[in-house]
Amino acid sequence: MTYRNIVDLHTHTEHSFDGHHTTDVLCRAAIEKGIKTLAFTDHLEMYAYYRDDFDKTAKESFEDTLEARERNKNELELLTGAEMGEAAYEKALSEEVMSTYNYDIVIGAIHNLPDKEDFYYMDLGGDMDFYPLLDEYFDLELDMARWDKFDTLAHLTYPLRYIVGKYHREADMSRYDEIIDEILLTLIKNGKALELNTAGYRQPIGVPSPNEEIVKRFRDLGGKYLTVGSDAHYDIHLGCNVPDAYDLAKRCGFDSVTVYRKREPHLITIE
Repeated sequence: MTYRNIVDLHTHTEHSFDGHHTTDVLCRAAIEKGIKTLAFTDHLEMYAYYRDDFDKTAKESFEDTLEARERNKNELELLTGAEMGEAAYEKALSEEVMSTYNYDIVIGAIHNLPDKEDFYYMDLGGDMDFYPLLDEYFDLELDMARWDKFDTLAHLTYPLRYIVGKYHREADMSRYDEIIDEILLTLIKNGKALELNTAGYRQPIGVPSPNEEIVKRFRDLGGKYLTVGSDAHYDIHLGCNVPDAYDLAKRCGFDSVTVYRKREPHLITIE
């Protein structure tokens, strides 16, 4: 890697339903890749927290991460975390979970609209009109930003992974300039971070989420905190394209990225 201080704050262990490796396997891979700071942020889909046993995996992930941190403390800074999907749909429950676990970082994310399946599974091809879905999605992203209990807002343009990447359809994102600005300004007002999620670099869409234009807009509006995460579900993807994200961040005017420790932001110089 071309940078000395690689951090990856969005990764998944076997305690995520779509994760594949133990904490030890992932820690060893991170150390071998030269990653300095790593966060395990397993999925907690809050609308199905008890129904789908996320209450159990939350406990297992947190405790396992603490044990892995102790085992690897001389070689790796390992942070506790969670990716809280649809947290603003269940605000009281989400806040209860955050009070239960002493996380370093909480990622706020939306993967599906209420009573609908994850965009990952949706058929978004053909003549299907996806704009009503995007309209609702960005309204919910704004509600998430206003809720203000998380630390960083994940993959702001998540549905485009599938609309544009998987189904190769064009989406006129200028329709959402105003609400995206409102989301970004809300993050800035509340002192929250925007996540630069690098998964798109290795997926058909070919660009991170959000893209460079939105990251630049965040900076121009006064954004200070930018986190970077690979969204890795396999050991081989840890730290993937983080240097590309650092290059992008620098082009957008950032000279640092943000690491959260005990829910407090710390600026790490890009070098």
